[in-house]
Amino acid sequence: MKIILSHPTGNANVRAAAVGMKEAGLLNEFHTSIAVFPDDPLFKLSRLRGPFSEMGRRVFDPSLKDLTYSSPLWEIGRLISSKVGFSSLIEHEKGLFCVDSVYRRVDKIVAKTLIKKNNGFSAVYAYEDGALHSFDIAKHLGLSCYYDLPIGYWRTARNLMKSELEKWPEWAGTLTGFKDSDEKLSNKDKELKLADRIFVASTFTAKTLQDYPGNLAKVDIIPYGFPTVGESRKYGHHKSLKVLFVGGLSQRKGIAYLFEAADYLGAAVELTIVGQRPVEDCQPLNASLSKHKWIPSLSHGDILKIMREQDVLVFPSLFEGFGLVITEAMSQGTPVITTDRTAGPDLIENGENGWIIEAGSTDALIKALEELLYNPGKIVSVGKGAMETAIKRPWHVYGRELSECIINY
Repeated sequence: MKIILSHPTGNANVRAAAVGMKEAGLLNEFHTSIAVFPDDPLFKLSRLRGPFSEMGRRVFDPSLKDLTYSSPLWEIGRLISSKVGFSSLIEHEKGLFCVDSVYRRVDKIVAKTLIKKNNGFSAVYAYEDGALHSFDIAKHLGLSCYYDLPIGYWRTARNLMKSELEKWPEWAGTLTGFKDSDEKLSNKDKELKLADRIFVASTFTAKTLQDYPGNLAKVDIIPYGFPTVGESRKYGHHKSLKVLFVGGLSQRKGIAYLFEAADYLGAAVELTIVGQRPVEDCQPLNASLSKHKWIPSLSHGDILKIMREQDVLVFPSLFEGFGLVITEAMSQGTPVITTDRTAGPDLIENGENGWIIEAGSTDALIKALEELLYNPGKIVSVGKGAMETAIKRPWHVYGRELSECIINY
């Protein structure tokens, strides 16, 4: 089998998938926007803070270099436009360098590659919003289409988030998923319909596909891996419970519930927020951020470092395909409180290596935090349990399991 794999940004799960396919002898080509390798001149620049630091998120395993094809122009345009404030160029779905343009660009390049090398591949592996053109050509050529859905199905998201709009209308601006056009949503359905196999990373994501109005291909659940486990950490007793949130500051992440719980617990908790605002004019978000320690952005290494300094990570997401911050925190020995709408139920045994709470419940979150306030020893035992879980499932396990699933298809 010869697979052509594509993804515009090459997230951690994509990098692991690419390496797994390469080691299994499946990968023929990997297409992305920006690709940096350890022996490239850009690699040294990517280690520096400043305008080139984003390149540090695009570093790939050296074994992939000869198979990697990059198309950086559109993504560089997006990054520069974002940095200098050219908002019209990255306007949702419309901007020349918007995320959708970057995804379409790579997808179309893969489609052209399939036409040019029509005997060179047996399957296409692509991700949501970046698969339509390549899948369409693949079907005409008789190739298999493998689809990766990294977040839950859009119809389910709409249904669940409607209740959030009713409960928290002042947070509506942060729910950017409602801005997707009918054409974009239709294209998501077309991609799913073309897929011969669908891969998801959590049981929750798989369940959301039950809302698809039609028949779908087989869905395989393969949870992502954990980052390299951090060095043995020290657990101290703090005057206040040190609580961390990492992620986009959207109500899809359930952040209003976290702020409500923090207000209730007052000085008993010290809340640190790491993440960027999706909009500038959400008054309750801005007011809440002013009460706590807010860090708009950190490098991946600095995120892992700050995780080791916290008592608990709270990730109260209301709709999540996986939640990489969960595995990142666990790998650093930091226990996690998350909801039943993330990958938490696939990874966490409640009270042993983390906690699962009901999504959209401030009371459930307060109860979980109070358990740590009254029993601080739990931070140590559950944190160690989280680290032990992480040791058993490094990223290469995900890549191997994904490849084995494809081979056995």
